[in-house]
Amino acid sequence: MRVGFIGLGSQGGPMARRIVEGGYETTLWARRPATLEAFADTKAKVAESPAELAAASDLVCVCVVGDADVDQIASGDRGVLAAMKPGGVIAIHSTVHPNTCRELANQAAAKGISVVDAPVSGGGGAASEGRLLVMVGGDADVVERCRPVFATYADPIVHLGELGSGQTTKLLNNLLFTAHLGTAATALSLAGALGVDPDRLTEVVSRSSGNSFALNALGGIGGLDRLAGVAGSLLQKDARLLVDLADRAGAGGGAVLEAADAALGLMGHPR
Repeated sequence: MRVGFIGLGSQGGPMARRIVEGGYETTLWARRPATLEAFADTKAKVAESPAELAAASDLVCVCVVGDADVDQIASGDRGVLAAMKPGGVIAIHSTVHPNTCRELANQAAAKGISVVDAPVSGGGGAASEGRLLVMVGGDADVVERCRPVFATYADPIVHLGELGSGQTTKLLNNLLFTAHLGTAATALSLAGALGVDPDRLTEVVSRSSGNSFALNALGGIGGLDRLAGVAGSLLQKDARLLVDLADRAGAGGGAVLEAADAALGLMGHPR
């Protein structure tokens, strides 16, 4: 399988490198040419446009930031859909609205192209080590065709069901993480007010029933304010997407949304 990769940021870059090192014929395209410099020592080819990349690929992996970026890369005369051959597959690793993937799939189907949504969790470090978590939605046979490529950078690869289910799962995960950030940050603040060193609290709780990934992330990155600068806008985006899904389904967010909203407020990125 020939693979194209678009989106060579802190997470996508290591993913693409793992594909290249896995022996796949790989073509890259980037809006920022500087991101291609890291691949100068590899056999990866560089395309002049997403369309040129698509023409040389059986599978195109997209790992850009948001819905508008996915649309821009896929559409138009220089977009992926303009040149990809029938039988090809587009895998959306970005965290976007499930309907973005469904709308793209409808356009792609008219050209005989399949789409899977495959958001990831774990970050660049996990990608480099081949242990990203990939949450996949789409037809089972298409997912199985992609699995060997995904396996170069991911373990586990979880097929969740129909197209869009991967994105919905990732958004639920991110909402829960956001909620955990708020409860962990306020617990650490309360510890200080009660005369308990927050670092010592983290040491204890990290080995106790109150532990969470968020608690340890706050300690590792230097607190909620610093994390807000790194991920606040992304968590805000994902909360908004999840709430839109819930509203469409007539479902309430309940306690988890209340906690996530509190956390976003503390980070200065209210929903």
